Amino acid sequence: MKKDIFIHDSSYVDERVRIGSGTKIWHFCHILQDTEIGENCVFGQNVMAGPSVRIGNGVKIQNNVSIYKGVTLEDFVFCGPSMVFTNVINPRSKIERKNEFKSTLVKKCATLGANCTIICGVTIGAYSFVAAGAVVTRNVPPYALVAGVPAKIIGWMCECGNRIGFTKGKNGKCSDCGKKYREKAENKIEPC
Repeated sequence: MKKDIFIHDSSYVDERVRIGSGTKIWHFCHILQDTEIGENCVFGQNVMAGPSVRIGNGVKIQNNVSIYKGVTLEDFVFCGPSMVFTNVINPRSKIERKNEFKSTLVKKCATLGANCTIICGVTIGAYSFVAAGAVVTRNVPPYALVAGVPAKIIGWMCECGNRIGFTKGKNGKCSDCGKKYREKAENKIEPC
């Protein structure tokens, strides 16, 4: 292990795990074999990752999150406290379905709010924002703000993390950083 990695004494890191420089893994975490973690990540208390999970650079994972096989987190993803990933659509205790795991991809700079649930097999778009408590059952477009059960698009988010104000028929603008966005198609926007 590299010197500039912090792993709390109460955490376990299995063999064949790669952890990037500057990463901090706090209390009671378990990193399972064949997992790759990028640089400058922060794992809060009681995080489980793996086996065979890929986590990018600058990812922040808050307390009580499990990242199962099949989940990929790109750079600068934020996972809020106690948010949930799944990996099987129709689990039964009596029936083993490990060969039915579905992949979930969370694209760069997406935010997953506290206590949200991500049903497996979806892609969460870059810079999107899943509200606290939302249940995501289908793909989330880039920059989308989704909320509810099941989650639906209720707005759009800037790359800086603030909501974009749109006027009907006009481009949107972030009131915080001033970045402008335009509608590309139904349920799709892009920076101008």
